[in-house]
Amino acid sequence: MASSVAEPRPERRRTFAPAVLVGLAAAGLVAVAGNQPWAKADDDQGGIGEQVAAVSVAVGDAKAPLATALALVVLASWGVLLVTRDRFRRVVAWLAAVASAGLLAAVVAAVVAAPDVVADAYEPYGVTDLGVHRTAWCWLAVAGAVLALGAAVVAVRDVRHWPQMGRRYDAPGSADDAGAGERSNLDLWKAMDEGRDPTTPPDP
Repeated sequence: MASSVAEPRPERRRTFAPAVLVGLAAAGLVAVAGNQPWAKADDDQGGIGEQVAAVSVAVGDAKAPLATALALVVLASWGVLLVTRDRFRRVVAWLAAVASAGLLAAVVAAVVAAPDVVADAYEPYGVTDLGVHRTAWCWLAVAGAVLALGAAVVAVRDVRHWPQMGRRYDAPGSADDAGAGERSNLDLWKAMDEGRDPTTPPDP
């Protein structure tokens, strides 16, 4: 008769370190890329001053202001996932996946809009036919967002098999301490009910 208890999945346990490292690195890459120029005017425009020739388009300042914030949410989710256990840990994994999906959508939208944002910035200077190219930062951000989403999906799938932080790191008042406290309170009320001073130590 087949056992109803799920068997351990060592191959899924081994995804712990790679998924965490990729998730953290990818979200960090997007957070850094979000503050870099995503599109610039071509160098051969002619007649345009240096202060106008490179209009910086940061993700947070252009068409996707949530991108940098979402990258930080993904980073925070991985941090929380490392120090939690059980059901709450699975909830955090889903949060990381949702935030990573939103991050990818925000990055793609910013990449699409970046040339138009640069062109609009040049309009006050009377430049209407402007050559614009995307920088490497936008493609790094896309790659980082895709990797962040992939790592989060792996976390959702495998988090139940991943190692967990030991209970010795729990704050005072954990489940074991709570049980001991309840027993202590019960003894206290029992002593008072019997007319004894609960602060008096028991006779040897």
